[in-house]
Amino acid sequence: MVTPASPTPPADDAAHRHPEIAQAFGSIAEKYDRARPRYPAALIDAIAERLPGHTLLDLGIGTGISAEPFRDRGFAVLGVEPDPKMAALARKKGFEVEAGRFEDWDPAGRTFDGVIAGQTWHWVDPITGAAKAAIVLHPGGRLAVFWNAAIPSPEVAAEFAKVFESLDTGLPFNPWTASPQADPYGSIIDQTADGLRATGAFGAVERLTFDWQSTVGRDAWLEQTSTAGGINRLPKDKLDVLLRGLGEAIDAVGGTLVIDYTTVAAIIERLPD
Repeated sequence: MVTPASPTPPADDAAHRHPEIAQAFGSIAEKYDRARPRYPAALIDAIAERLPGHTLLDLGIGTGISAEPFRDRGFAVLGVEPDPKMAALARKKGFEVEAGRFEDWDPAGRTFDGVIAGQTWHWVDPITGAAKAAIVLHPGGRLAVFWNAAIPSPEVAAEFAKVFESLDTGLPFNPWTASPQADPYGSIIDQTADGLRATGAFGAVERLTFDWQSTVGRDAWLEQTSTAGGINRLPKDKLDVLLRGLGEAIDAVGGTLVIDYTTVAAIIERLPD
């Protein structure tokens, strides 16, 4: 039972068709930056060692969570971000950020050694985004898309699903679905591969998986949940009911959760023209 760190609509209801969900994060930018899980060092190292140089474009840089570990490793990062409040927080951290959706953004002839998308590629149209990635990556560069997925115990996930289903959220997904999903974000990576293949500009998709674990307290988990795409748009009364129900489920197992995280990534090389 997989809980994406940023729940997305199922593959047949693609996230890029729901920009209203993607564009709601700015209202909680500081909470988002504080609560969202970071990425394992092994993932950052795997991407960094495949890049031919140190110029990096972070599409959907948000508050800079995905960019910070690359900057720490000496990369020069430019961000593209459609939400002005998220962009403002990334700029406070010292990142250069240009406004706009990746599909519409003008690179002005610039190319990069790498393009990264941490928890954001599902908001990008897979066809248009692939074509733009081919333009901004020079040959030998890499596109790296990656996501965190949090997996509570099956018993807790089932309780979370019941709470979610008891509310008329109006959202096109239940992030705590009772159906096991062995390959989190696998269908999105498949769509990504299809879009990239259509350009004729990319090599084979390299899929990587990193498993790690974290113990999370009740309040921290609820704060993280409240930042999830879609959930962050719920009216306060429904959000309060949702968080209260989730909190009761956590209290019933002792007030903390041991979360198995799976970080999935796809890395693809830009082929020579």
